[in-house]
Amino acid sequence: MIKKFINKLLGKSALETIARAHPLGKRVEWAKADHAIDPALVDERAVKVVQTLSEAGHETYIVGGAVRDLLLGLRPKDFDVATNATPEQVKALFRRAFIIGRRFRIVHVVFGRGREHEVIEVSTFRAVMDATTAEQVLGNEKTSKGELAGKTHVVDAEGRVLRDNVWGPMNEDAARRDFTVNAMYYDPQREIVVDYHGGIKDAKKKLLRMIGDPEARYREDPVRIIRVVRFAAKLGFEIEPKTRAPIKTMAALLDNVPLSRMFDEMIKLLQTGHALASLEELRKQGLHRGVFPVLDVVLDEAHRHDGREKFVQLALADTDRRVGEGKPVAPSFMLACMLWHDVLDGWQTLRKRGEPAFPALQQAIDAVFDARIGDISGRGKLAADMREIWLMQPRFERRAGQGPYTLVEQPRFRAGFDFLRLRADAGEIDAALAEWWEDFSLAHADERHRLMEQAREREPVRRASPSAAAAPGGASAEADPAKKRRRRRRKPATAPADASVPTPEGS
Repeated sequence: MIKKFINKLLGKSALETIARAHPLGKRVEWAKADHAIDPALVDERAVKVVQTLSEAGHETYIVGGAVRDLLLGLRPKDFDVATNATPEQVKALFRRAFIIGRRFRIVHVVFGRGREHEVIEVSTFRAVMDATTAEQVLGNEKTSKGELAGKTHVVDAEGRVLRDNVWGPMNEDAARRDFTVNAMYYDPQREIVVDYHGGIKDAKKKLLRMIGDPEARYREDPVRIIRVVRFAAKLGFEIEPKTRAPIKTMAALLDNVPLSRMFDEMIKLLQTGHALASLEELRKQGLHRGVFPVLDVVLDEAHRHDGREKFVQLALADTDRRVGEGKPVAPSFMLACMLWHDVLDGWQTLRKRGEPAFPALQQAIDAVFDARIGDISGRGKLAADMREIWLMQPRFERRAGQGPYTLVEQPRFRAGFDFLRLRADAGEIDAALAEWWEDFSLAHADERHRLMEQAREREPVRRASPSAAAAPGGASAEADPAKKRRRRRRKPATAPADASVPTPEGS
């Protein structure tokens, strides 16, 4: 009776469309003997969240990528939890819990404080909804804020979901997830895995397969195009042919995604621990041009034959190494590496026009932010850190007066020095300069004085210039000894060598 009513209300074709895009699948429970998940790899805070919600009478599981990684024998970086409790019910059960998000309302349950805090993300099971029955707006999240207020299910003109806060049963929640390997649920108390779409089998085959109709699912959320590339690179999985087929033609939908979200996805792509593999996968899927302006630069640099490609390759390899060793990766350092030669080219051009060194460097940096990053991260701490790394490079050429003592005390000195050392490894500057700063930064006072005397004997004081910063060993373009002597008379060696260096915001 109910089925006939729904058929009449929505029409049979609408129901068929929903079923094709979001097949509900069949619930299969896998015991520990089948899935072999090691409980020692499961975060105790995620287990506590599951226990608390379960004891309150709510159906609750660890879900998504964490389950996938556990099946592969990996320790997940993040743990997400899914439940039939509403966000308000979840929040009421924990002392430190916060409801966040508009597109998807979720709860962050926070453990610990300060930098040591850990967040367990809790989402409510969501219902499968037909995009044709959703409310539609012409703009996006920013341009249609007024229209989106108070609504639970909204799409834009292209069918991209802008609001999706309609709760439903667990099987529908599974159908809404993107790939089969991300749609499994793990109960750490009973040690069972619930699988609706053959995710365990696909994980064993190392296969990425979209749940439902790939074209419809990409239209709902175009960022899935980037996610499939990221997972393929990160996990070493193959993309199932039907899942891969629409990628290139659907890529234009990424233009409708907010720039801030695209920027976040690019950072994730480069922090998988397989940045080089991610770039290669983008190329393989025909997404290596026009999707991320920053990556356009990287790909251009990586295929040059003038030595610059080595710097980019070393930077990406260093990022992969740090991720593999469980060390933090700063997006500011990674982006500073990728855009360095863009900055350097602009700096050299402005200097040739007669602009003073440091104002020219600042102008070059501003131009690169405008062209490659835009308003997303052109302000704030990320931009300040990138600027400081770049502005330090000519200061490393100055090894007289108080400059070195001031520089090693900078909060971002280590990042700036690591950048310098990377340039030395790429052959862009003399390795001796990086070695000197390594020694100076670790030395006691007497040893620092000796190193300063050594540097003073070997090379005269000089002003920083783009050619000095880029040339091997920082060799100055000005080789006239008379000019250097006149400069020393104008500026005594005891004066602060970096007094004219502008301080970036936020430093």
